[in-house]
Amino acid sequence: MAPRFRVIDTGLREGRANIAFDQALIELHRDGVIADSLRFLQFRPSALIGRHQALSREIRLDYAKVNGISVVRRITGGGAIYMDEGQFGFELVFSKRTLGLGGLGEVAAAICEAAAFGLRGLRINARFRPRNDIEVEGRKISGTGGFFDGETIFYQGTVLVEMDPTKMLGVLNVPREKLAKHELDSAASRIVTLRELLGADTPGFPQIKTAMVEGFAKRLGVEPIAGAITSDEEALAAKICAEDIGTDAFVHELDDPAGQVGVRNGSLTGKGGTVNAHVRLDGARIREVLITGDFFVTPPRTILDLEAALRGIETREVEARVAAFFAVTTVGLLSVTPADFSGAIQAAIV
Repeated sequence: MAPRFRVIDTGLREGRANIAFDQALIELHRDGVIADSLRFLQFRPSALIGRHQALSREIRLDYAKVNGISVVRRITGGGAIYMDEGQFGFELVFSKRTLGLGGLGEVAAAICEAAAFGLRGLRINARFRPRNDIEVEGRKISGTGGFFDGETIFYQGTVLVEMDPTKMLGVLNVPREKLAKHELDSAASRIVTLRELLGADTPGFPQIKTAMVEGFAKRLGVEPIAGAITSDEEALAAKICAEDIGTDAFVHELDDPAGQVGVRNGSLTGKGGTVNAHVRLDGARIREVLITGDFFVTPPRTILDLEAALRGIETREVEARVAAFFAVTTVGLLSVTPADFSGAIQAAIV
């Protein structure tokens, strides 16, 4: 018998409320309160940064405020994105045992292949492109990311149906090196929407979601079952939003320390993303280090533990200490490597 996935649609919500609902799903699934689930969601205009990103480095906060764009921190890694009513998100929360997938890379490949298969049912040539994108002829139509929380896997993605490039480019700080990496002249040319591909034949959201559900069912071998949002989910999501994820303290938790006195800054960009290191030294020892970037690591608190493990060590010990940390820590990395973290820190120290 195929594993069953409850399918829910939480509709259009404010950005921070959507991310709080993510956390509620994870906690309730981890505690056995809800079954494996597929959720669809939509955002009011929101600029969303990855869990480990420095806020003001990624978002033009003044533009966001003037244009009524909510600033949101995701609980998943990856880069900053702009979402509004022209796109929607999908996410799966399920047990490791359900699909028998291994590490984060295997999860990403399986889910992205399934989502791409569903989108191909709309007559577009959607393909998975490692590490975590779905593209059409080299242009991104969906970005994804996720992590493990104990035995629970949480994986999410977006589908670009329509896009306001003016607001996207206005609110996001897009690094020039990222554009150069893809040999593109502008961030807008890196993405493509269903509207651009299909024009007047672009289907409505219900038809697109149906195609994606079929893709997940066929490629993941699951049975989708229409479900309802529970009172437990709504209550916990509201509590998390009010006390944690919806607060400015959470969103502003990581900001750009590069201009602070006494902070040394280094960066390393590899196939797994960009790792930034901000280091304070006390002579030949590391007083403290802050690590930011658009990488994916699971569980997310891994970076906090790594930062703690590096406090007080001699600078010459960085590479060995980082390697030792990852050798004894149960962690999932999507393309980024321990050497990327030590390389960024060493770049800051030099």
